[in-house]
Amino acid sequence: MYIRKARRTDANDLKVLYFENLTHFPPQEEQDMNLWERLLDKFETDENMHLLVLEEDGKVVSSVQMAIIESLTHNVRPFAVIENVVTHVDYRNRGYASALLEKASEIARERRCYKVFLETGSNKESTLNFYKKNGFEIDQKHSCLKRL
Repeated sequence: MYIRKARRTDANDLKVLYFENLTHFPPQEEQDMNLWERLLDKFETDENMHLLVLEEDGKVVSSVQMAIIESLTHNVRPFAVIENVVTHVDYRNRGYASALLEKASEIARERRCYKVFLETGSNKESTLNFYKKNGFEIDQKHSCLKRL
């Protein structure tokens, strides 16, 4: 098990991970993998964007995406937002997503974030319990979504 920032060469593994394990409705159009690779280059070098991956058996089997957002509030401390927590179905229940969430939280602490949001589209009790087990609380604050 090896945790690191995603890199350009992970594009195909991430495509499989996302489209077979994260989305219920994968895009019908072909993906521009050159665009994926350029974005992964950004993730690898940008200190505020983190696409963390867990590698096992020579391939990416779990990932967590986190953005650190600078803020003028809370004594000019940033906050972090986590999304796209996903583990390949064949590798679930091994603690991989938990390890990635802990690594993301560690990065947020090092960057002096005053809070970490975790966004999920799931209302499944098992998913919410997983996040609670990993130190996140289901709060009363609401996310409001505007699709563009």
